[in-house]
Amino acid sequence: MNIVIYVFSASFILMALALLFTYQRTKHYGVFLLGLVYGASAAIALVLMDWIPLVVGFALVWGLKLMGLDPGYKPPAANDAQNPPRS
Repeated sequence: MNIVIYVFSASFILMALALLFTYQRTKHYGVFLLGLVYGASAAIALVLMDWIPLVVGFALVWGLKLMGLDPGYKPPAANDAQNPPRS
């Protein structure tokens, strides 16, 4: 069971590093919070050697994404004057 905790914690740490790097480029505070939650849950799971912090961290990240803190792709409007539709 410990190897599973190590693998998932390592993936959470990699996601946290990627999100913090993205925050450095975009300065979007939602990405910063997502990175902190991933990193903190991985660190707590490694210290306690338990899987529950990983599940709680994933649920918190999912909740933050549902609240709109994840920068998503916004397609351009179809009737936008600056981007006329192609024919």
